[in-house]
Amino acid sequence: MSATQVIEDQRNDAAAAESVAHPPKWKFWLLTVVGLYPMLTVLVTVTGPLLEHLPTPLRLACIVPVAVAAMVWGIMPLLTSRFAGWLAR
Repeated sequence: MSATQVIEDQRNDAAAAESVAHPPKWKFWLLTVVGLYPMLTVLVTVTGPLLEHLPTPLRLACIVPVAVAAMVWGIMPLLTSRFAGWLAR
């Protein structure tokens, strides 16, 4: 395969990737709220007694990394695969 063919294939791949339709942002927003609210409610309830002696900014500094990790690697992948059909509509 020549260098020209490789470059042309890369351009075609990039054009195909750009033409893929993405779901509306409001659907991702809704899935995020559906995953985030219950998870934060549980986290705050469970960690409340352990972290009550800390000021609010430090409590949040403890909770936010756990919440973000749970959302990125657990909850959102689960929700996006579960609701893939709805997201694609």
